[in-house]
Amino acid sequence: MIPGTFTELHRSKDSSARTGELCLPHGIVQTPAFMPVGTNATVKAAPPEDLAAMGFRIILANTYHLYLRPGHDMIRAAGGLHGFSGWKGNFLTDSGGFQVFSLSPLRKITEEGVTFRSHIDGSKHELTPEKVVDIQTAFNSDIQMQLDICSPWGEEEKKSRFAMVRTHAWALRAKAQWLKARKELDYQGLLFGIVQGSFFMDQRAESAQRTMDLDLPGIAIGGLSVGEPKEVFSDFLAHTAGAIAMDKPRYLMGIGTPDYILEAVRNGIDLFDCVYPTRTARNGLLFTSQGQITIKKALYEKDFSPIDPECSCPVCLNHSRAYLRHLYRNGEILYSLLATRHNLHFLGDLMRKIRLAILKDRFEAFRIEFLSRYFPEGKDAQAD
Repeated sequence: MIPGTFTELHRSKDSSARTGELCLPHGIVQTPAFMPVGTNATVKAAPPEDLAAMGFRIILANTYHLYLRPGHDMIRAAGGLHGFSGWKGNFLTDSGGFQVFSLSPLRKITEEGVTFRSHIDGSKHELTPEKVVDIQTAFNSDIQMQLDICSPWGEEEKKSRFAMVRTHAWALRAKAQWLKARKELDYQGLLFGIVQGSFFMDQRAESAQRTMDLDLPGIAIGGLSVGEPKEVFSDFLAHTAGAIAMDKPRYLMGIGTPDYILEAVRNGIDLFDCVYPTRTARNGLLFTSQGQITIKKALYEKDFSPIDPECSCPVCLNHSRAYLRHLYRNGEILYSLLATRHNLHFLGDLMRKIRLAILKDRFEAFRIEFLSRYFPEGKDAQAD
């Protein structure tokens, strides 16, 4: 298969859920797929060989952080992110725009791009659509994202429209720079455009059409799961996904809990990412088939059962809740390694079950059954 080729293998008869294959420069990704987040070219507490053993074929790295430290020139000299990190699978890199707006104490948006001061040392920087493409090309990213403006939950309509229109103006420039890199540097990575529009249905529809008109290899949906109520997320996801053609891979940015993943798959989303599974693992929150548990609680002090009796990961096969709690309370590094391994295995296994359910045309039944066990009281009680 040619890198950039996306093939839909099967679409479930009971929803828009589908399985597919996305061919990228560093291997084929079976979709739908969850991408663990490796902000600094590493998924915290998860060695590359462990990620590969769990079946992950693509991870996300952060352009903003890697641009500031160690810098894209050094990463280019090391052979791109793959040579620098040792990860043999694919990398998706975000544009860094979200971090500029969330981390930088001083920033200014212009027609040209965005200027900001580093959260590390206060140094001044400018990112333009072209520079962001060049940085990610230096990374040799398998999928790179355009520079965009993500509006927060509660944004007023006028500001949201400004962000959406500016995002698409930048997308046109990003595409031109990406095509130049492909021609002059033989760069093989893909560029995805991003749908914005905050929480205005008309803006979402307009943004979706503008993004499709770019005819890029893939389309991402941004600006959701940014603090809005869950029912609002579901409504706007369905509306936005419904406005995007399904002939290309579709990526929903920033989701990583089982219920949100299932909602995304239900709407025909192929890729998603989030720091939630790994960050919360390190902070004591673990996935189980019957909901999340907070391992630091006293009720697990003498609980010698595995984290999840239904889980086949090495952590559950060899260690108890009591031991994990002991490690956590004593600040042992091993806790982070084991907890991260479990949460990622849980999601990887969930994705395999989802793909199988789609192939058997029973995704909706699987989704309902899973959620009835994950939220046994019919509500989103995230942890006991």
